[in-house]
Amino acid sequence: MGKTITEKIFDAHRIEELSGGISVLKLDAVFCHEITTPIAINDLSARGKDRVFDPSKIKVVIDHVTPSKDTKTAIQAKTLRDWARRNGIKDFFDVGRNGVCHAIFPEKGFSRPGYTIIMGDSHTCTHGAFGAFAAGVGTTDLEVGILKGVCTFKAPKTIKFNLEGELPDGVYAKDVILHIIGMIGVNGATNRIMEFTGPVIDDMSMESRMTLCNMAIEAGGTSGVCYPDMKTVDYLWEFIKDEYKTKEDALTDFRKWVSDPDAEYEKVIDIDVKDLEPMVTYGYKPDEVKPVSQMEGAAVDQVYIGSCTNGRIEDLRVAASILKGKKISDNLRGVVSPATPDIFKKALEEGIIQIFMDSGFCVTNPTCGACLGMSNGVLAPGEVCASTTNRNFNGRMGKGGMVHLMSPATAAATAIEGSIKNSELFGRK
Repeated sequence: MGKTITEKIFDAHRIEELSGGISVLKLDAVFCHEITTPIAINDLSARGKDRVFDPSKIKVVIDHVTPSKDTKTAIQAKTLRDWARRNGIKDFFDVGRNGVCHAIFPEKGFSRPGYTIIMGDSHTCTHGAFGAFAAGVGTTDLEVGILKGVCTFKAPKTIKFNLEGELPDGVYAKDVILHIIGMIGVNGATNRIMEFTGPVIDDMSMESRMTLCNMAIEAGGTSGVCYPDMKTVDYLWEFIKDEYKTKEDALTDFRKWVSDPDAEYEKVIDIDVKDLEPMVTYGYKPDEVKPVSQMEGAAVDQVYIGSCTNGRIEDLRVAASILKGKKISDNLRGVVSPATPDIFKKALEEGIIQIFMDSGFCVTNPTCGACLGMSNGVLAPGEVCASTTNRNFNGRMGKGGMVHLMSPATAAATAIEGSIKNSELFGRK
């Protein structure tokens, strides 16, 4: 019997097999940010274990509240900053060089095919877009990862999503994953790998694949994963060009991280996307989704474009193409946060930032703040936000606030209209 990509990664990294099918896996990377990691740091320090297994494999960023908004968040940042310096961690991205973790770490070449990656953040599943096993973990597992470079996992079963057809104009990866979550429910992939395959995935950019994998956790998934291909090679080439003579050599190596044709899956779900519409959430769970056409006219108070889901340059380009030459409605406010300094720089060079500003958007530095209701776009009680983020539970972006999840295209169209609306790109031929 053949093996899935995840089974192959487990086999290559397994140090020990414990009872109950639990494997001890060697880690290729441990990612850290200032919200969850300080808890682990303080506990390790209290136990006299202020050290790391390999400073070159630990990547650190201050991203959730940046710059710090109060004493509490300043202490969190300082704890992380001092720890990184004490332990000689070179890949540390402080304020001014920082970006949203699940955008800047791939951008720096830290996510690779076949890697095992953990982080104290549920959206670590994003990095599965590179053909890696990437998962969010709790504090105890994070401490062990930092200290010893290992983590225990029970090998999860895999659900394969085979996406056929051609995406209609104005329909994006965000719409695809919202549709899938709506199909299977928020518990539909609990403790499972969501493996995304098929010609639709083959056609997606790495940025779109990251969007897709990013929200696997919203269906309960341990991780999302895509097969590495030449797009993966192209994305990483700057960082791997000294390891391979040619891109074709890199591709040959990466292809060992592809599921076998006779791999065994818990289930296979075939999806034809040709009739898919732009999607939006309507309630307080990510599986409460409808076509945007059924929500048009619903009032919003804020539009937010950014986050580890949709704050990349292709997202900003799409939104800007809709906003160009137009003004956002006087009935709402718009906030945009490019996910990394490099993305911000590209958006400046391409005139995208100017388009956002001319349309009436507030442009902020790279940060996660608005997404989790901590800074740079917090909602007041009773307010509604049309957001390109990934989570919409009650109060996510501010106590008493409501969030409608959608693509950057829908968000831009909504900003102009003053209420939820499909973009002019949808249905265009």
